[in-house]
Amino acid sequence: MAIELQDIFREYIEEYLNKYKVTPVQLNAINAILNCRTAALGGRVEGCSECGNTVIVYNSCRNRHCPKCQTLAKEKWIDARIENLLPVPYFHVVFTIPKEIRMLVYQNQEELYRVFFSAVAETLSTLGADLKHLGAQIGFISILHTWGQNLIYHPHIHCIVPNGGLTEEGSFKQGSKKFFLPVKVVSRLFRGKFLHKLNQAFNDGKFVFHGELENLKNQHLFYRLLNSLHKKEWVVYTRKTFSGPTAVIQYLGRYTHRVAISNNRILKLENGCVTFKWRDYRDNKEKIMTLPVEEFIRRFLMHVLPHGFMKIRHYGLQANCNVGTKLRLCQRLLKYEASKSKFKSLSAVEIIKVLTGKDVTLCPHCQKGKLVPLQRLWVGGPSPPISA
Repeated sequence: MAIELQDIFREYIEEYLNKYKVTPVQLNAINAILNCRTAALGGRVEGCSECGNTVIVYNSCRNRHCPKCQTLAKEKWIDARIENLLPVPYFHVVFTIPKEIRMLVYQNQEELYRVFFSAVAETLSTLGADLKHLGAQIGFISILHTWGQNLIYHPHIHCIVPNGGLTEEGSFKQGSKKFFLPVKVVSRLFRGKFLHKLNQAFNDGKFVFHGELENLKNQHLFYRLLNSLHKKEWVVYTRKTFSGPTAVIQYLGRYTHRVAISNNRILKLENGCVTFKWRDYRDNKEKIMTLPVEEFIRRFLMHVLPHGFMKIRHYGLQANCNVGTKLRLCQRLLKYEASKSKFKSLSAVEIIKVLTGKDVTLCPHCQKGKLVPLQRLWVGGPSPPISA
């Protein structure tokens, strides 16, 4: 039987919570994952219109960190982006930060994720508008991920950037086949912007420092850290070029609604250890890792985002305020008629049928009748919320 994250939590989370403190948002994610598709979240009884067979359908938690709940949300989000694509190549650009400040970011997530997004957006927008490079307003989508494949804390931002933009004269300008911005220039401007904002936030007293970082409360030591980071080359790289809108949409799906680990990567739970698959990008090979359950849970919980934090953001031509005007102008200039959303007016059941060809309302017993709601099941059951 396949092991899921929910199984690991059921068996070990109480023991974990007795030993370690978690934040309210982490506790909320734990409870959501524990109770997903169980009686604890309620549901409904459905009956077949032909044979009278009944089935119980429990509600999903819809928490964005739950491995079971991302597929439908991902497909709906991607479908909504179809109307905003351009018929040009796209680039995938990844921004990373040095390991020396990862724990500072972790201890100040809301502030420094905001700084991270802002520095990335200003870097791409500034260089895109520079006449030495493209000389046009570009648009892009940015997605924050905080994990590596082995679940270590490794915050980075993926950007999907079209090859071209809108000039001040109102024409569409396309770049060369290669990424239109020199990566080393991008890296150094990003470094400067991030560190400037980091310094500003420090001077404004917006940081907390815990544990081994407490010494950074000292202004002299904090500035020494900034100086050392100024001397490092920061890693920014392009991963792939896409030939057009269809390829972009397929690729986006891999990144937008990912969680730190999917259930299909978990291989076994045995003797207090979790074994899972991971890809080592240093040699691009799939490997197997085994961690003690406590360490596995600790790593997973590091990737629970602050409440309400938007991990997918749109900038420039892709920003909501520009889609109906500047982006549509670009499409007209390129004589491109974008595909229309397929799912906008469909129910979840109808979307599942489009995606899988499976009619989830068909009775699994007789394969003839339709399942219709008979009774609502109120919230309650054997898995009440756990309190820290």
